[in-house]
Amino acid sequence: MTPSTDDPRAVPAVELGPDGQPINDRREIFGWMLYDWANSAFYTTVVGALLGPYLIALAQADVGKTGVVLDLGFLGAVTAQSFYQLFVAVAVGSQVLLLPIVGAIADYSNLKKRLMAAFCYMGVAATCLLFFVTGRLYLWGGLLFVVANLCFGGAIVLYNSFLPEIASEDRRDAVSSRGFALGYLGGGLLLALNFLMVGVAPALLKPYGYTAGAASGLAVRLSLLSAGVWWGVFAFFSFRRIREREMKKKLPPGKNYLTAGFAQLLDTFRELRRLPHTLKYLVAYLLYNDGIQTVIGSAAVFIAAELFEGGLDNPDAPTFVLSIFLFVQFMGIGGAMLFELVAKWLGTKRAIVVSLVIWAGIVIYAFALFHTRGQAWVMAGVIAVVLGGSQALSRSLFSQMIPEGREASFFGIYEVSERGTSWMGPLVFSVVVAHTGSFRYALLSLIVFFVSGLLLLIFTDTDRAIREAAAEK
Repeated sequence: MTPSTDDPRAVPAVELGPDGQPINDRREIFGWMLYDWANSAFYTTVVGALLGPYLIALAQADVGKTGVVLDLGFLGAVTAQSFYQLFVAVAVGSQVLLLPIVGAIADYSNLKKRLMAAFCYMGVAATCLLFFVTGRLYLWGGLLFVVANLCFGGAIVLYNSFLPEIASEDRRDAVSSRGFALGYLGGGLLLALNFLMVGVAPALLKPYGYTAGAASGLAVRLSLLSAGVWWGVFAFFSFRRIREREMKKKLPPGKNYLTAGFAQLLDTFRELRRLPHTLKYLVAYLLYNDGIQTVIGSAAVFIAAELFEGGLDNPDAPTFVLSIFLFVQFMGIGGAMLFELVAKWLGTKRAIVVSLVIWAGIVIYAFALFHTRGQAWVMAGVIAVVLGGSQALSRSLFSQMIPEGREASFFGIYEVSERGTSWMGPLVFSVVVAHTGSFRYALLSLIVFFVSGLLLLIFTDTDRAIREAAAEK
C-alpha cells in the first residue's frame, strides 16, 4: 500500500532546484564538505609543511648547500636551495594553463564527478609515491609534486563548481564556510599527528640502529604517505554522496570534448566581458587574495626574523613557528564559522569587506607594534579568524555570479585568478626586503593588495552581477 501524502511515515520528497536537479540534500552537502576534510591533508602536510624542507635537505646532502642540481644553459643554474621553488613555479604555471580547460570540458559533459575523481586519485597516487623519494631521487620528488599539485588544482575546480548545484543561494555561505572549517580541522589533525611522529621518531627508532637524521627522514616520508592515504580514503566516501548531474550543455556536432572545451573557454572570456561586475569582482579577488596568500607564506620568515636571533636557523624558531602554524589551523575553524554568522548579519559582501579591513590592520600592526612572542599569538589568532572567513565567503559569493551551465568554466577562471597572480605578492615582498633590508617594510607593502582589492570590491555591484548572471542563458 502506498502511503498518502498526509501519512507521517511517507518519505519526504527531495527538494529540487530551478533546473530540476536535487538541491540542499544534507547527505550530499556533507559528502561535498567531506572532500575539504580529505584534500586539506595534502595542502597542510605536503605543500605547507614537510615536502619543501625535505627535498631541499636531500639535494643539499647530494651537491652541497649551494650546489647545482640543474644546469639550464643560458637560463642559468638551479641550486639545491632554489630547485624546490622552481618546481612550485612549474606547478603553478601548469595549473594556469590547465584549469580553465578542465572547467570548460566539464561543462560539456556529465562526467564532472568522474573527472574530479580521476584528478583526485592521480594526485593521491603521486603523493603516495613521494614515500619512495630518498637519496638522489629529489628531482623525481619535484616532478611528483608537480603532478600531485596539478591534479589537486584540477579536482578543486570541479569540486567548487558543485557548490551552486548542491546548495541554494541562501545556503551557500553556510555550506562554503563549513566546508572550509572541516578542511581546517582535518588538515590540522593530520598535520599535528605527523609533526608528533617526526618529533618522536629519533628516540623511538634509535634502539633499532637509526640515526637521528635517518629516523626523521623516514618519519617525513611516512607523513607524506599518510597525506595521500588520508586524501584518497576520505575522498572515496565523499564521492559516494555527491551526485553526478545531468549534462546541461550538449556537445556541438563535429567537436570532441577537447575542442569544445577550448571553444567554451574562449566563450567564457567573451562572456566575462558581458558580465563586467563579475569581472570586476574577479580582479578584486585576485588582488586581495594575493595579499592574503603572501602574508601566510611569509609569516614564518617574518616571525622568526623579528623574534629570534638568526631567524629560522635559530634552533628555537622552528618549534615556535610550528606552534603558531597549528594554532592558526585549528582557530581557523572558528573563524570560518564566525564569518558565516557575520555574513548573515551584514550580507556576504560586507562580511568580506570587514575581513579585508582586518587584514589591512594586521599588516599595520605587524609593522608598527609587533615585538614579543605574546603579540605573535595575538596576531596569529586574528589571522585565524579572518583567514577562513574571507576565503569561504569569497567562494560562495562568486558561485552566485555564474550563469547556469557554466559552473566549472567560471570556477576554472576563478582558480586561475588565484594561482596565476600568486607571484605578485611574493615579488613585491622580496623587492622591498632587498631594498630596505626590513621584513617589516616588506610586510607593510602588502597593504597595497588589501586596499586596492577592498576599494574595487566596494565599488563592485555584486547584486547586479548576480542578476546579470541569472539572466545569461
